Amino acid sequence: MKHLKVGGLMTDDVVSALPDTSFRDVAKLLAEHDITGLPVVDADDHVVGVVSESDLLARRALTARGVMSTPAVTVHAEEAAADAARLMVRRGVERLPVVDEEERLVGIVTRRDLLRVFLRPDPEIRRRVREEVLTDALDLSADAVDVHVLDGVVTLDGRVRLRSQAAMLRRLAERVEGVVAVVDRLSARDDGTRVEAPPTRSAYDFS
Repeated sequence: MKHLKVGGLMTDDVVSALPDTSFRDVAKLLAEHDITGLPVVDADDHVVGVVSESDLLARRALTARGVMSTPAVTVHAEEAAADAARLMVRRGVERLPVVDEEERLVGIVTRRDLLRVFLRPDPEIRRRVREEVLTDALDLSADAVDVHVLDGVVTLDGRVRLRSQAAMLRRLAERVEGVVAVVDRLSARDDGTRVEAPPTRSAYDFS
């Protein structure tokens, strides 16, 4: 399956600070650029920390070094957006500096950036579920089951051969970018038991 990469969502014009940047200048950077946080880099552009508005409010120090959160939680541009979203939720951060193979800063991705995947039109989501999940991943025909999409909620309805296929189909559909939830109305021919599940929360759920 094809997954949207962090590099396709990140902002590459990054506002950053040095460890010796003054507290006041960090605050000015946040205000002037209307951002809520920024990475702190060393002389070689390696990310050494992150400063957020809450860091500035909670701590008093003369420089960015004294208020920044460390170690910085970073991602690589080639990582899947879904994995970045999970990392962001798990670590409770609002933004992730994006680094290259040598761990140098190349961009930044925020929760707002990741939410852009939910702007995918329903027909595009349906096409991707049929082509990338049913056909490419599971080697089934595109019309093996009925795929309905409304406001990003995918409903899978039909009958497959094995319960394991039904479970795999549901899991893979959940990972398609733009999917908010999956409603599973599949049944399996191996034992005739319906495989029911409530709507599944998306990997991008930031609540």
